[in-house]
Amino acid sequence: MNFQILISKLKTLIIVFFVLLPFTFYLLPTYIRAQEEFSVDSLVTYRFQDSGKTIVTHDTTLENNFSSLYATNYTLTLENIEAENVQAVDDKGNVLKLDLQKNADLTKIIITFSDAVVGKDAVRHFLITYENSAFAVKTGEVWEVSIPRLAENSSFRNYSVNLVIPSSFGAEAYVSPKPKSLDTTNIDKSYTFSKNALLQSGITAAFGQFQVFAFNLSYHLENPLSIPSETQIALPPDTAFQKIYFSKIDPAPAQIQIDEDGNWIATYKLASRQRLDVIASGSVQIFSSFRPFPRPSEETLAQNLKAGQYWQINDPSINSLALSLRTPREIYDYVVKTLKYDLSRVQPNVQRLGAVSALKNPNSAICMEFTDAFIAIARAAGIPAREINGYAYTENPDLEPLGLVADVLHSWPEYFDANKGIWIPIDPTWGATTGGENFFDKLDLRHFAFVIHGKDSTKPYPPGSYKLGSDPQKDVFVSFGKLPIDRISQPNISITAKKSVPFIGTVFSLRIVNPGPSALYSLYPLIYFDNSEESRDFIEVLPPYSNYDFQIKVPFSLLGKNTPNVVRVKISRVSLEIPTNKTQMVINSLLALFAVFFIILMVVFVWIRKITLKSISAKIASSYAKITGKTSQNKHKA
Repeated sequence: MNFQILISKLKTLIIVFFVLLPFTFYLLPTYIRAQEEFSVDSLVTYRFQDSGKTIVTHDTTLENNFSSLYATNYTLTLENIEAENVQAVDDKGNVLKLDLQKNADLTKIIITFSDAVVGKDAVRHFLITYENSAFAVKTGEVWEVSIPRLAENSSFRNYSVNLVIPSSFGAEAYVSPKPKSLDTTNIDKSYTFSKNALLQSGITAAFGQFQVFAFNLSYHLENPLSIPSETQIALPPDTAFQKIYFSKIDPAPAQIQIDEDGNWIATYKLASRQRLDVIASGSVQIFSSFRPFPRPSEETLAQNLKAGQYWQINDPSINSLALSLRTPREIYDYVVKTLKYDLSRVQPNVQRLGAVSALKNPNSAICMEFTDAFIAIARAAGIPAREINGYAYTENPDLEPLGLVADVLHSWPEYFDANKGIWIPIDPTWGATTGGENFFDKLDLRHFAFVIHGKDSTKPYPPGSYKLGSDPQKDVFVSFGKLPIDRISQPNISITAKKSVPFIGTVFSLRIVNPGPSALYSLYPLIYFDNSEESRDFIEVLPPYSNYDFQIKVPFSLLGKNTPNVVRVKISRVSLEIPTNKTQMVINSLLALFAVFFIILMVVFVWIRKITLKSISAKIASSYAKITGKTSQNKHKA
């Protein structure tokens, strides 16, 4: 055996895979040997069972690039992957000798070949299979799939991945990156991914149309004044990607209104020196794709281009970046690559650095800094952007203990997509801490928005911020949940008639109330006079526990000619009728007419009578004077 053949027997092919979880770092493989001596082609199939267990098959081909070299063994290295029931067979079905070596997080599967495949372009074909139960995890209503990405220095000539998903997993929520092809049957879906796509990131996917979280939030309010006052709290709002169902807000607020950013602001009236604890509980439905949602106004978008306390868009360093980073994706990629997550700063009440300081201290960033940097650069580049404060579910062991005792929330940015007309959520923090998972093209189903900061970089304050005393307790509780049975709101209508002025008309005050549990959208209150539509209004959004007030005027008409018998208000499937007392109005009109006619008649009669009496009196007086005058003359003559 010559020296070259001796060397060939020592050749070992080592292929390394790795998997990354949120907020967890792993190193890339440092070496791959025998890259030039052999060409390696591999098709890796992840076949998921209904239970979530995965059968992984590495269909591998080795081709000799030299006539004097051949492979005696092959090593597959798995990082943070538990391989069970490992088997290896050649293309004839013969079982191959294998050896498993485990060291900390690494598992090496070493295949030894008993025969020699010699000669240039000679090919060896074999299969390695193993099982794993961690590639698919069911969280609430959703199956989440995470497949490791391919190491950048891997030696594959050709490499592709097949993802076979059973139909029992449900509808596709999202798959990233975009698959090269998709084949669908009655029992499963098969996604194919190319080598280039897997060098950029691993595969993340979710199946199930939505996720559901149950929440219980506490707010501790106080009026320190000696006079009554009002205070406000922010409740979790609807967005294009989430819908809120309240089961309880206790005590109920005086009103809930929507601010410019879309926050739901609840108002409470407190007496002098009063303390009040408010409990808001319910469920949130997180959607994988945006749903129809009101488009923000141009005024709101303009507000989301301005500078803020932590968004210093006029700083020269921010402006310089905005000149070269012109799209949301470019800004996202820059922030992900530049900032480094500092786990030591994840504490309650940590100081917020802001965009400029974050970029000057890139190794001291947490979610606020990733978010502020993105927003500042985006706004400076003319892209409306805003901050979301909320809850993000994670299995990261470094964050879970802190979350059990303190209300440490997550933040992420949104940018406005003018073509879609919606705010698009992204998460550069998780993009950085997962080693390249794609949280730009599709956000997962683990993000639950509490408040929106667009006009102001700090207000409104999110749940968990309304605390009293020196020993605050945990006030934010979120867990996986189920959709409530009663989740469709039906508006209530009330009508009150104001005191009417005779012969002027009647004014009715209408109130439309949303009793919960969810918001109502695109309402058209219709006003009917009898069976004819008189008018209609438009309510874009009516949050739960809020109301909408307006007035209608029923005209007065002589003998009720233009006055309806009833006024009917219809909104959605609810309607309410109120009589106008038209009959009484007609009677009143007749009485009024009779009274007027009688008064006129009396006046005329008196006027006519007055003229007649005067004329008769004058004639009588004149005649009497003449008679008396003639009689007197006759007496004198006599």
